[in-house]
Amino acid sequence: MNVRHHLREDLIVDYAAGHLSEGWSLAVAAHLAMCAECRKAVAVAEAAGAALVEELTPVAGPEDSWEQLKARLSAEPAPAKAAPVAPPARKPELPEPLRSYLGGDLSDLKWTNLGVAQQILIKTGDKETQARLLKIPAGKPVPEHTHGGRELTLVLKGSFHDEVDSFGPGDIEDADGDLVHQPIAGKDEDCICLAITDAPLKFSSRLLRLVQPLFGI
Repeated sequence: MNVRHHLREDLIVDYAAGHLSEGWSLAVAAHLAMCAECRKAVAVAEAAGAALVEELTPVAGPEDSWEQLKARLSAEPAPAKAAPVAPPARKPELPEPLRSYLGGDLSDLKWTNLGVAQQILIKTGDKETQARLLKIPAGKPVPEHTHGGRELTLVLKGSFHDEVDSFGPGDIEDADGDLVHQPIAGKDEDCICLAITDAPLKFSSRLLRLVQPLFGI
């Protein structure tokens, strides 16, 4: 897979340190499943973090910590053995962990119509961000908009282009309020993206702004 648009350094460092909220982490993990270069960068960041931890001065715990651990182990039931998972009949179209969040692959999903596009809202325990799957018909544009905060858009299938560049499978666009753009799906096939936002979009169209709360975008 020829990925051209990669994760920014702040996302890599925060992901490796476990500092990202669930929505951002989902976007990063899905991108890592598609991008070998960023997987290496995260591994380097994790190794650097581990080296720093080793230099920390140890802090003594409670004197009865061993007794507390033994009590917890005896009180908790032994974990059940996981049932063997049959290999998929065909190669999945969506990467993990996204498939688990959605409860299936592309062919299993039910979409909500947004007019020019379709979406599936993805439930997380994260109150900071909103995660959604978007399907833009081949050759069609998304209405022009900017952002009230940060938006990560990961292309899973197909492609789109905007005022910045073109984006294909595995590419991730990191946008903020400084970018006004109108993504247009490639002509060959529908564009399916994972989009994570931490604030509502700001559409140029007044009519879209009026109906925006109905669709949660």
